[in-house]
Amino acid sequence: MNKIILTLAAVMTMSLAACAQDEGEKNMQSGNKPLVVYFSATGTTAKAARTIAEITGGTLYEIVPQQAYTAADLDWNDSQSRSSAEMNNPRARPALKDTKLDAAAYDVIFIGYPIWWNQAPRIINTFIESHDLKDMTLVPFATSGGSGISNSVNELKKAYPDLEWQNGRLLNGASRNAIRDWVSDVMKER
Repeated sequence: MNKIILTLAAVMTMSLAACAQDEGEKNMQSGNKPLVVYFSATGTTAKAARTIAEITGGTLYEIVPQQAYTAADLDWNDSQSRSSAEMNNPRARPALKDTKLDAAAYDVIFIGYPIWWNQAPRIINTFIESHDLKDMTLVPFATSGGSGISNSVNELKKAYPDLEWQNGRLLNGASRNAIRDWVSDVMKER
């Protein structure tokens, strides 16, 4: 009896893995080549990005600053901290460690970030301005300690009106199933 149960469990596990692989392959075959780009200073946004990449079968790409952010840099209570200075200067463009990415190979880009001062961090602007993203669908996602995503998306749309933006979603504490449902809706809308 135990052998039958173990065999059934193994078959179910392989079936689920095959279904997940099939979904990723369907995305690629239908022309939906997702890229999941993210900046994460503390790891929270990275976790959401990894989940999106796993669900979509997409490629994961981390936006890495040339100079890493320290805890002191992220102190929003200090008006002289690096993040405060960057966010108070709309022209600030923190340098990227690596800009080698063939964005043209993708038609859907999920772009994730933490909300800083009710906006996307300036390094997101650096990334956008370092790559040709025309004719691609950009799908923002974010994590935040208290702000919503709407203002950050509106600011990105205003700064880059020639790009095709979706409304995006705040993924604070979102379950894998909730993220999967959202991603599925995004991919269907294309």
